Amino acid sequence: MTRIYDCTVVSDYATGMRLARSAIARGALVVIPTDTVYGLAADAFSPEAVQRLLDAKGRGRQSPPPVLIPGIGTLDALAVDIPEPVRALVAEFWPGGLTVVLNAQPSLVWDLGDTRGTVALRMPSNPIALDLLADTGPLAVSSANMSGLPSAVDAATAEEMLGESVEVYLDGGAAGTGYEPIGDRAGDTSSTIIDATGFDSNGGKLVIVRNGVISREALAAVIGDALAPEGFVAPVAPVAATPEADVAG
Repeated sequence: MTRIYDCTVVSDYATGMRLARSAIARGALVVIPTDTVYGLAADAFSPEAVQRLLDAKGRGRQSPPPVLIPGIGTLDALAVDIPEPVRALVAEFWPGGLTVVLNAQPSLVWDLGDTRGTVALRMPSNPIALDLLADTGPLAVSSANMSGLPSAVDAATAEEMLGESVEVYLDGGAAGTGYEPIGDRAGDTSSTIIDATGFDSNGGKLVIVRNGVISREALAAVIGDALAPEGFVAPVAPVAATPEADVAG
């Protein structure tokens, strides 16, 4: 039976984490807090689990979920051709509210949907999410809401939308409180998404495909002219993770 586990209570935290690890291992879905919004999590290496995630949200394969990772060291295990400006940004903003779209390692055996060989990666700063990721490894995580609805910032709201399609809900309190909601939608605390997949063909630019909690000014302060200006038109349009508001975190 689905239950919300209050992670501020030691006994609930221990039980909830144990059940969450078990659920992920069996291909079931878990809702977790992140530093931005609540996320709907599945084993990134289980095509069946990823499909359950998409079905629960009412999304198609054309909107593949991002992948949350436990540490910066995992970046090179999952992506190739990582530009130096990306490394500078993750050094500055990870763990935190920045998602980076990169070319995926071609040897990876997974199926996240119609990614066209790319992957969107983020290392969250929420300790509950990081504890789970340390045990499970990379997780496919989209925001814990039905597609098209506002992202859930607490476990109860996520449960209202997703119900029994989720096996375990981990309640870590309100998400996004450490950020100013400066993204594309009023009140939204989703991550900023940067696309680096066209870096070698567009003159060495990283393109913001969703404005989120890390501002353009903060990004430019780190990488300068490597950040594409507003209205930048690349020779090849971004093809990877969608900038929709319900991309995880």
